[in-house]
Amino acid sequence: MGCSSCSTGKDGQPRGCKNNGTCGTDGCNKLTVFDWLSNMSLPNGEKPFDCVEVRFKNSRKEFFRNTEHLTLAIGDIVATQAQSGHDIGMVTLTGELVRVQMKRKKVSYADGDLPKIYRKASQKDIDKWQKCRDREEEIKKRSREMAIILKLQMKISDVEFQGDGSKATFYYTAEDRVDFRQLIKDMAKAFGIRIEMRQIGYRQEAQRLGGIGSCGRELCCSTWLTDFRSVSTSAARYQNLSLNPQKLAGQCGKLKCCLNYELDVYLDALKDFPPQDSKLFTEKGLAFCQKVDIFKETLWFSYKDDPSNWHTLTKHQVNEILEKNKKKEKVASLEMYAAENIYAEQEEKVFENVVGQDSLTRFDRPKNNKRRNKNKKRRNNNKKRPAKNA
Repeated sequence: MGCSSCSTGKDGQPRGCKNNGTCGTDGCNKLTVFDWLSNMSLPNGEKPFDCVEVRFKNSRKEFFRNTEHLTLAIGDIVATQAQSGHDIGMVTLTGELVRVQMKRKKVSYADGDLPKIYRKASQKDIDKWQKCRDREEEIKKRSREMAIILKLQMKISDVEFQGDGSKATFYYTAEDRVDFRQLIKDMAKAFGIRIEMRQIGYRQEAQRLGGIGSCGRELCCSTWLTDFRSVSTSAARYQNLSLNPQKLAGQCGKLKCCLNYELDVYLDALKDFPPQDSKLFTEKGLAFCQKVDIFKETLWFSYKDDPSNWHTLTKHQVNEILEKNKKKEKVASLEMYAAENIYAEQEEKVFENVVGQDSLTRFDRPKNNKRRNKNKKRRNNNKKRPAKNA
């Protein structure tokens, strides 16, 4: 997504709105919700919903009550209530969809402690807010240096200033409990502001910072994913993925959230599927499972004495053999079932290309230059002949 100012420049380079995710059209923001009710008017006598959703830095969003009945639209910069002073944020959602979002995030509309919106931000408020935002990178770098000097086992990943510049929230990740009392004293003395330390998980860190995943797209957690479900290695086992930490781990260092996306489909397909450690007893010998294709419902087995020769069986055939083995009956051989599969494949209809389409590799073949050379030789012979007298 991008705002109307994020078009391409004259030299072909992306121009960008240079607003660091605070553009007026709200198109460059993370976790943006499309207001599909914006063009619909309220029925007669209905009052608009008096709560709005306001977004602050990165993906932090909160709900505020519009007690002043201000006319707000998506993209408006507003001054909101904070614990001390005021904060500056941007309206990301208004109207009845805010009620849906509050219900989804389990925020009570009747809560009397719901913070309020003071006013629309003036130019003075916006300038002060932008000035504070410009200081965040430098302060983050200096705070990391202080933490290294104090030998604290923590990583400060992000800094967020309050809109009035009186307070800064430092987001950090750590494996164990960290005693950062001396760090807070040093930072308060160096920066001259109130300090709040907030520990977040590794997934929340990736959500705030964003990035590009191994699939080539933006991270799901920073674009649309709002709830973080636990991901276990069993999800990879069900999908027959190799347990390689470098491939299964995301930028947060944890297992990728997308491992859960197709897990239900695999679980449904595996309901009546024979176990992958199945052993088949035949008169020719004991057979082990070597490979499984879940969606094609195919398994490959090989004898213990001949592991290099694989035989293709369907899941129904394997279940049939297992049922016979439970009754202490042995089948003759795996070749008998594999031969049935080969015969069934031969009976399948083969459709030929009767449309007359050309081959895609027709330009790869060298052209025949015999005709061209023949025409060139004929022209040279005509030039050598003497002209006839009239």
